[in-house]
Amino acid sequence: MTAIEFENISKQYRLGLVSTRTLRHDLNRWWMMNILGKEDPYLKIGEENDRAHKGSSEYVWALKDINFKVEQGDVLGIIGKNGAGKSTLLKILSKVTTPTTGIIRANGRIASLLEVGTGFHPEMTGRENIYMNGAIMGMTKSEITRKLDEIVDFSGVERYLDTPVKRYSSGMTVRLGFAIAAHLEPEILVVDEVLAVGDAEFQKKAIGKMQDVSRGEGRTVLFVSHNMGAVKNLCTKGIILENGKLVYSSTALDAVDEYLKKRNTLFDDNAQVQIMPGHRDRILSLDAEILSVGFKKNKTNFASQEPIVLTYRIKGNKDVDNFHVGGIILNFDDQPVGIYFGEDTISIKKGEEKEIELSIIDHNLGIGKYYINMGTGKGNHLTGVADYDIVNNVLNFEIDNFDVSGALGFAKWFPVWGNVLFKTKYGV
Repeated sequence: MTAIEFENISKQYRLGLVSTRTLRHDLNRWWMMNILGKEDPYLKIGEENDRAHKGSSEYVWALKDINFKVEQGDVLGIIGKNGAGKSTLLKILSKVTTPTTGIIRANGRIASLLEVGTGFHPEMTGRENIYMNGAIMGMTKSEITRKLDEIVDFSGVERYLDTPVKRYSSGMTVRLGFAIAAHLEPEILVVDEVLAVGDAEFQKKAIGKMQDVSRGEGRTVLFVSHNMGAVKNLCTKGIILENGKLVYSSTALDAVDEYLKKRNTLFDDNAQVQIMPGHRDRILSLDAEILSVGFKKNKTNFASQEPIVLTYRIKGNKDVDNFHVGGIILNFDDQPVGIYFGEDTISIKKGEEKEIELSIIDHNLGIGKYYINMGTGKGNHLTGVADYDIVNNVLNFEIDNFDVSGALGFAKWFPVWGNVLFKTKYGV
């Protein structure tokens, strides 16, 4: 039985504006569609949603001609780079926004967890929000009461149940939001990347619950994540979105393999990269802006005991004192394997440019390919460094020789998570 059918779904936006923003355009659209019975005239214009390059049109297609079906009981993993259209697709399904063209047919109630705090009223307590969300989904008060203890136990926020949600941390909000969405018996559960906000223990519980929902209860799950390991373990089917278009559909394992294969072509061929706007998924203050990054002597292959030496070129757009450079190393399954962090601080004047050299030592990474996210900021290895600038996925390297004599030789055989702080030092 088909649970969801996406038929010719497209979504067009005008950059920076709501609707067409001009009275003439809005009247023209209304006249053509409602009086003359013709199609929207603005469907004929617009460009694909390539966020890395400046286009010639102010109209973009966040989604274009999406067609696929999801069968009841399937767990569908939706994969793609930031800006590929994944969240837009789920927002259309959840009726947060409407499609420009096309129609979605869904059989059953839909529970959505798209952003931290989705559907919560900040002035209401956790308990009140549980009842409100259940009522919105069409459940009676007695049905919600019967599930209340189970929801509270799963979320782990019992002590704060009668506290206004505005006082919850983002992790607590996600815990309660997911518990509500998963336990109020929707036929279709829609989960965006919000689970990344939760801690490792909660992510494990959440993935286990989604498996129970799909396999044990026959309900349908749509799951967006950049964690390829979670997609492979949880999902049965997978699709890849690229610049708003569906480019691949198969089993989850095949979809992940295809995506990672494409990822190998996303990196710059050189070991020294000039940072372009497309390298930034989000723009911070840029008080200490990263202009370029690279490896010393363009070296991209290392042994497990060999220092990995990074070079940063940083520009001060303000006077900034005592900040750090650092970041995260991830494997090609998008799993963080460690944090690197300059132990000393840097200061820079407005208009000044500095070349920073940072050596990552004693990392003992196992044989394989890795890539690097990097940033500048005031933080430490617990809070992160991305107060001023963050650039993702611009450098990759390979460990091609593993030294089992190293003190941390287990790294080849066991996953190392993002709370591991790699030892670092600045160059002279």
